[in-house]
Amino acid sequence: MGSRHGALAPGTVKPAAETRPERRRKLLIAITLAEIGGAQTCVAQLLPGLSPDFDVVVAAHGPGPLRAAAAEAGARWIELRQVRRPIGPRDLLGFVELVRVIRRERPAIVHAHSSKAGVLARLAAALCRTPVIVFTAHGWAFKAEPGPRSWLYLWADRLAARISSAVVCVSETERREGLAAGTCRADRTLVIRNAVDTTGLPRRGHGERGRPLLVSVGRLKAPKDFDTLLEALGLLDAVDYSALIVGDGPERAELEATAGRLGLLERVVFAGERDDVGAILASADAFVLSSSSEGLPMSILEAMAAELPVVASSVGGVPELVHDGVNGLTVPPRDASALADALRRVLSDHELRRTFGAAGRARAEREFALDRFRSAHVDLYRALLDGSRLQSPARQALDRMGG
Repeated sequence: MGSRHGALAPGTVKPAAETRPERRRKLLIAITLAEIGGAQTCVAQLLPGLSPDFDVVVAAHGPGPLRAAAAEAGARWIELRQVRRPIGPRDLLGFVELVRVIRRERPAIVHAHSSKAGVLARLAAALCRTPVIVFTAHGWAFKAEPGPRSWLYLWADRLAARISSAVVCVSETERREGLAAGTCRADRTLVIRNAVDTTGLPRRGHGERGRPLLVSVGRLKAPKDFDTLLEALGLLDAVDYSALIVGDGPERAELEATAGRLGLLERVVFAGERDDVGAILASADAFVLSSSSEGLPMSILEAMAAELPVVASSVGGVPELVHDGVNGLTVPPRDASALADALRRVLSDHELRRTFGAAGRARAEREFALDRFRSAHVDLYRALLDGSRLQSPARQALDRMGG
C-alpha cells in the first residue's frame, strides 16, 4: 500500500521526472531600436549561440532586420513602443514599459545593448530585482553625444554602473575610457570584442579595373562624420575614383547638398539603406570610415572579412582592428587633409590595396571568430548566475573571462 502524502514506499525507484534536464534560464535582451546598426548586428550574431542554453527574449522598438534574426534563432520578440532614441519625456514611459515587460517575463538575466536601453533596462531590471544585469557598451554615449546629452548620459551610466552585475566593453580602449569616466567598475568590467562571420561574406577578388570604388557604410548622423569624408573626397582632384555611401539618416539631405557644393555628385552616390552590404563590399576596392567616435565598428570588421583595405579615423577601438600600415591606414579624426592623403595613397596603389586586404582578412579569421564571441557570452552568463546571490559578480568569475 502506498504511503501517505505521496511519499515513496521503501525501495521505490524515484520517478523519471526527477532526472529530466534542467529548464533553460530566461534571458531578456533589450536594445533601443531594431534598425540596421552595429549594436543590432552584434545581437543578431549572438542569438544563434544562446538558444541551446537559454530561453531568449528580445525586446526592441520598430522594424528592422533584428526581428527576422531573432525569429530565425528561435528567440521570442517583444515590440517596445515607448523606448526611442532621442532623450525626452517619453523616457519615463519607456522605463515603465520595460518594468512591465521584465515583471511579466521574470528573466534570470537582463542584457541591455545600446545607450538608451542600456540605461532604462538596467534601472528597470534593478527595480524588478533581476538576479543578473549586464550591459554592453557599443561606444560610450557621453563621448558621442553633443552638449547636455553628453552630460546626461555620463551621469546616467555612472548610476547604472552601480547596479550592473557586469559591463561588457567591445574594445580595450572603451574599457579604459569607461573606467576613467566612472561609467563602469574595474571588478565588474570585461572586454568581449565584436566578431564577424568570415564564412558567410563574399570576398573581394582585387582584379584590376580602371576606376577604384570606395565604400563607406554608416548612419548619416554624428558621430559618423560624413562631412569630413566629403571634404576629403573633394581634395582628390587628381585621383580617378568613385564612391558609394551606404546608409540613411537625418543628415542625408544636408550631406547631399554638401556633395553638390563640392562638385562630387558625379563621383559620389548616396545609396541609402541596403540589405546587400556584403555583396557591395565584395564589389569595392577600399573601405573608409571617418567617425569622430566609435566602439569597435562592425562595418570595419565586415570590410576586413571582405578582404578590403581600410582607411579610418583613429578613434575608440579602431586601432585594435586596423593596424596602421598593415591592413589599412588610420588618421586623426576630423582631419580632412590627413584623410585625403591616406585615401590618395590607397586608391592610387592596386598592389597596396591587395596586400592590406589580405592582411585584414587573415586578422578577421584569426582573431574575430563568431564561435569565440558566442561562447564568451555564454560563459559570462553562467559565471554570473553561479554568483548571482552576491548581487554582484565574483571577481573569480570575471577572471575566468579575462576581465
